[in-house]
Amino acid sequence: MVRDKEIVTLPRTLEEFRVWEANDGFKYEWNDGELIKFTGMNKLQVKIYDILLDLFIDKGYKKRGTFVSEYDVQLTGIQMRRPDVAYLTKEQIEAANKGTDVIPEFVIEIISGNDNINKVEEKIGEYYKAGIKVVWLIFPENKSVHVYTSRRDVKICIENDICSAAPVLPEFEIGVDVLLG
Repeated sequence: MVRDKEIVTLPRTLEEFRVWEANDGFKYEWNDGELIKFTGMNKLQVKIYDILLDLFIDKGYKKRGTFVSEYDVQLTGIQMRRPDVAYLTKEQIEAANKGTDVIPEFVIEIISGNDNINKVEEKIGEYYKAGIKVVWLIFPENKSVHVYTSRRDVKICIENDICSAAPVLPEFEIGVDVLLG
């Protein structure tokens, strides 16, 4: 790629991707040799993240782990994804600090108008193959949350329905109306 007479070298391998720094204002995921470009969280997504983080802290889960925004999750030897939010236990944080790739048990994707739903569905499959146990897809525009506890088990929450992160975080529950107004 050429940018203002500067040649930008794109990564060709996962190892190159891990150390590559994009300077174009976008964020990237790696999927078997394919660079997947996306923007970071927008203002609405940050607000939703903040509401969820407050709930996480209020429920006392901060003692057991943390919520991380756009964390690099190495799903397989050829896939690195960045869910909008990932829950990591204290043990996973320590293992990651020692260089181990860890798989969160609970992730959240906040869907924007730029997301391709077929690609999101593909990502859900990848998450479950890697061992993630709960996935939330939050649709702010439609005021709904899809809570997946497997590829086959999904609860679509609207209005005052309660979304739960059980069995990973059993008391992490919030109404769609509280989360999305």
